[in-house]
Parts: sequence; C-alpha cells; structure tokens
Amino acid sequence: MKLSIERGTLLKAVAQAQSVVERRNTIPILANVLIEAEGNTVQFRATDLDIEVVDKATAMVERAGATTVSAVTLHEIVRKLPDGALVTLADDGTAGRLSVTAGRSHFNLATLPKEDFPVMASSEYASNFSAPAPVLRRLFDKSKFAISTEETRYYLNGVYMHVAQAEGGPVLRCVATDGHRLARIDAELPVHAEAMPGVIVPRKTVGELRKLLDDDDMKIAVSVSETKIRFATPNLTLTSKVIDGTFPDYTRVIPTGNTRKLEVDASEFAAAVDRVATVSSERSRAVKLQLDEDRLVLSVNAPDSGAAEEELAVAYGDERLEIGFNAKYLLEIASQVDRENAVFLFNSAGDPTLMREGNDTSAVYVVMPMRV
Repeated sequence: MKLSIERGTLLKAVAQAQSVVERRNTIPILANVLIEAEGNTVQFRATDLDIEVVDKATAMVERAGATTVSAVTLHEIVRKLPDGALVTLADDGTAGRLSVTAGRSHFNLATLPKEDFPVMASSEYASNFSAPAPVLRRLFDKSKFAISTEETRYYLNGVYMHVAQAEGGPVLRCVATDGHRLARIDAELPVHAEAMPGVIVPRKTVGELRKLLDDDDMKIAVSVSETKIRFATPNLTLTSKVIDGTFPDYTRVIPTGNTRKLEVDASEFAAAVDRVATVSSERSRAVKLQLDEDRLVLSVNAPDSGAAEEELAVAYGDERLEIGFNAKYLLEIASQVDRENAVFLFNSAGDPTLMREGNDTSAVYVVMPMRV
C-alpha cells in the first residue's frame, strides 16, 4: 500500500478514529486503526467492539492495500506535522512496518495484520431515515447532561431515542434521566421514521456522534435496528450497539398538575445560582429558593463555610414557597435554555419541579427537590 494525503484531511480522519479507541486495551489490535486504500479514497476504521467508526478521505493512491497501525501514535504524529504538509503512508506488507513521511520527517510504525481486525457485523436495519444535523444535535445535546453514570442501572447509561405521541402528533423524542433529573426533547418526526424501534444510545456513542453533527448543512442518514444504530454522512459512518435493556416509563415522573409558575431570565438565574453556590458544602450543594410576589431569594447556608443570599426580580404570582435543589442540577438545566426565559412549574416543596423554555413544550426538564 502506498498513498499521499493532505495533512489536514488525514488529521480529521485519524482524530475521529483514535477517539473511539480505548486507551487501555487487553486486545492489541483494538488499539489500531485499519487503513484501507483503493481507487482515490482511503478508509480509516476503528472500533472498541461496541462502536465502530469509518472515515473516508480523498487521497492519491499509488498502490492499493490495507494495514493496521496504532491509532493514538498515528494521530500524535499527524497532529505535530506542519500545516499543509503532504503526508505519504507506505507499507510493503512483508516488513510489518508502516512508513510515514512528510517533508524531512520520517517515521516507521509497527503494524498488525489486517486480517486480525474485527469488523462489526452488519445488521438488517428495521428503519432508515435521514434528519438534518442541527435537529439531531439539539436532541442529543439537550438531553445528554441527564444520562446516569451509575453502572448498576445500566439501562439509564444512555439516551432513549424513540417515536412518541405529543399533543401535535407523533414526534422523534430523546429522553435521559438519572433518577434526580430528567430531560425530554422532541423534534418533528422525519419521513420514514414512523416504524423506528425505541433504542437506548450509549453515553460514549452520544459523545462520538457530536463530532458528526457540527456541519449545519449536513443531512445525517440514520439506520436503527433492535441491537444497533448507525449514523452516516457521505464521508463518515458511526455504528454502535445499543444498550440491551428496557428504559423505564418516564411519563410517570413528568408532573402534570404543577400550577405555581415562576418565570425568570435564564442566564441571570444561572449566574445567581452559581454565585451563591460558591459557599455551599461540596457534599450537598444545596440552594434554597424562596418565592414571594415577583421576588425570588436564592440562599445557601453551609455551617462550615458560610452563607450567601441573592435576590432576583421575577414573574411569580402564586402563594409563598420555599424549595431546595442541588445547585449543580439547577445550573445544568438552566444552561440548556436557548431562549431568554426559563419557566419553572412547582407543586410543593417535596414534589418534582418542571422546567421549560418559555412556552415551548418540545423541551421539558424535571428536577427533584432536596431538603434544605
């Protein structure tokens, strides 16, 4: 195999591949990226056996062929090469070495046989549809903060993507929860997505997917089966196993009878919570909200470190309420708001609180209160 490729193109392809590779591997081949050159394209394939990413790039291929080399080492080399350099990758197949040449720099890297590289079995996808990158980005970006990191409830370690019924008809919905907070984000149902099986997309996949969704003009082809999900652009394909488990019935947790309504400027609120939480104890991070007629007082009282209080002018017309929250949860939810106003709907100091962005019901957040 012998090919020449522009450094920027190579860096982008190798960066995506090496981020999938697990740093600590018991199987040496899994630390490698499979490079396949043919025609005028080169493919970089990496996997951790749960996720597989394939990145295609244009290159000048002199000799077609394939080999595998350490993804992290190759990425580090390419990253340190000068901008605009032309990189030549050459492998004669017998020496077990890949030579990387750019200008006066020359590297020789150990390779492993391409036959040992595990390729993810292709699956029959029950549903195939396409969606604009910004739509998918919003669905996952706004829900991923609520993914649970607790390994025992593994079925919460991802975003539940499914077709659901909303007031205006069927929608594509992403839900994540860790038992303390919940995010439910809706988007218009793409054409041909009606029969999509509900799947739990793992946390790592959601992180890797983010890199695919940066281009606002891109259409992403999505394929879903009971066990796998695939996101593809013309140059990049990300295939992932889904979490084998049943996502709990989240609709039971979303309160419907909360009538006490607080409307507040989202960025002002987040900044005030952040300020008063500075003195809260690390363990509880508790912030108390005291609501009166058009007035909100945020306070923290931590016997070890001190106390803080801040008052905000808000829109609130219901009876007086005192309620406590974990500051981190409030900040994460407030930072999801794209509009000016955040609307909180309370019931009592012991019941879950609902938050949405203005009158928009396509993004709904639930946060559990805590005793303060």
